[in-house]
Amino acid sequence: MALLSNYVATKITGDETDLGAYRGKVVLVVNTASQCGLTPQYAGLQKLYETYSDSGLEILGFPCDQFGHQEPGSEAEIADFCELNYGVTFPMFAKIEVNGAGAHPLYQWLTSAMPGENGPDIEWNFAKFLINRDGELIARYSPKVTPEELAGDLEKALA
Repeated sequence: MALLSNYVATKITGDETDLGAYRGKVVLVVNTASQCGLTPQYAGLQKLYETYSDSGLEILGFPCDQFGHQEPGSEAEIADFCELNYGVTFPMFAKIEVNGAGAHPLYQWLTSAMPGENGPDIEWNFAKFLINRDGELIARYSPKVTPEELAGDLEKALA
């Protein structure tokens, strides 16, 4: 059985991170973009992080430029944008692909283990996956689901 701890990813700072470091945490994985109509979801994600991080929530942001070229910047530009515009303090990772042959292995697992309404592919920026404290995938949310709408599910997972 695949678990979050089976994967590694590169942080936006360039450091490789074993995602097993998040074992024992409830993790929300989100593919993000800085120039999207859904970009204001960063504010809601940051609010969730501030509200629930002390209870064990981690939010992992994965910038992706596969949807309408809405994440064209470098890692440094993305990090600056997130910090300056939304005060993002949750972990951000290097830009990745989430669909197709070049999809990051983490997203290959997430999308095959829990397909969306239209199959396994990520529909757009800000699709969300919820992973429990054991590293098991427990929910997938469409990009249209706002961070605020996740509070109830997060509270259950954190209980």
